[in-house]
Amino acid sequence: MQCKGFLFDLDGTLVDSLPVVERSWRRWADRHGIPHQEIFDFIHGKQAITSIRHFLAGKPEAEIQREFTWLEQIESTDTEGIVALPGAQALLRHLNEAEIPWAIVTSGSIPVAHARHKAAGLPTPEVFITAEQVSRGKPEPDAFLLGARQLGLAPEACAVVEDAAAGVLAGLNAGCHVIAVNVPAGSPRLEEADFVLDSLSALSVVRLPDGNVTVSRKI
Repeated sequence: MQCKGFLFDLDGTLVDSLPVVERSWRRWADRHGIPHQEIFDFIHGKQAITSIRHFLAGKPEAEIQREFTWLEQIESTDTEGIVALPGAQALLRHLNEAEIPWAIVTSGSIPVAHARHKAAGLPTPEVFITAEQVSRGKPEPDAFLLGARQLGLAPEACAVVEDAAAGVLAGLNAGCHVIAVNVPAGSPRLEEADFVLDSLSALSVVRLPDGNVTVSRKI
């Protein structure tokens, strides 16, 4: 596969934030008497505000915003246990050294995303897209389209790297190449991804003299 740049999801792709996500959402679920598993089955890869609107359907918008603020405060201050996922640090360092453009494109809000990025000790991206910058979250393509545009690249020249079914759909809907990492088997349109991997460590990325980038699976 060839591309010119990368658009990375953050949670579950570059950083392991699952313990924090589950702790935060358990507390929120308990506030509303919602079974934990029902929450976990819905939220993966989606904006928090989208999930809250789903579970509080019919509630006034002011109440939904208050609940979002409550959850955001917890998620942005609890970073215990957050670490970079295997292969993430090495891959991002390689992209910087090879001068290959890359962005982080997350469903998280600014406070949450930046707290987790910092806690994991990841390199700083050229472009950092968060939930506040788009009106429609994943699986809609808006965030990845914006990320590509801010990198100065056409969507079809970008490779989206995602761990969530919603993110895979967003990447495909944007017209990007898609690299699926630990995406659940049977997820919609997963067969359309360029690569389905267990770890970022399995990726080989080489920048060619013409600026194109060759991506392959390590043997």
